[in-house]
Amino acid sequence: MDHNPPHKRNRRNLIPTHGGYKKLLSFQVAQLVYDVTVRFCDRYINIRSRTHDQMVQAARSGVQNIAEGSQASGTSKKMELKLTNVARASLEELRLDYEDFLRQRGKACWETTDPRRRMLVNQRPKSAADVARWVRSVRGENGLDGRDGRNGPWDGEVVPRSVGYSEIAANGALALIGVACSLLDRQLASLAKAFETNGGFTERLYQTRKARKSGQ
Repeated sequence: MDHNPPHKRNRRNLIPTHGGYKKLLSFQVAQLVYDVTVRFCDRYINIRSRTHDQMVQAARSGVQNIAEGSQASGTSKKMELKLTNVARASLEELRLDYEDFLRQRGKACWETTDPRRRMLVNQRPKSAADVARWVRSVRGENGLDGRDGRNGPWDGEVVPRSVGYSEIAANGALALIGVACSLLDRQLASLAKAFETNGGFTERLYQTRKARKSGQ
């Protein structure tokens, strides 16, 4: 039981615990997307091109805005909601860049139900190196065959055709972006509901002042 008077309890809760963004799954996946994108752009996109910078910056924005939103949540739930939405928009921009990369080069953009995508997501990769190993396994290295008519490393299903590294890597990034966006969509819905129900810092400040006056 808390024996502090109401005005002291309200003062203590005026700025709630915040800034634990590294524990957010959305942050962890967005950070992985960033690392994968840096590696992808350095390998497959001219470093002097504007596209290279745009993709890297969009990926970075996704990570940074989740972190900044979490840190800002202590005094502004509205700002947290806004920055989290910016992160979501940045990842959507990045998704379009990867899709453009595939379309402009005549490469396939895999369906969301493609078993190769599912294999990557189910592996729950923690680093760009984990994703690179998945790329190699799909391509047919390490004893796994990726030619027409051969079974691939995904539930015994037949590989549609041999594909290049850039196509696999881009589709892998798209799979991870899809996971990050889904997590952020749920996070945004939860933040919006909490803001609607509990209000933000201004409301808490009002309640604290009210409790202090009544406690005098």
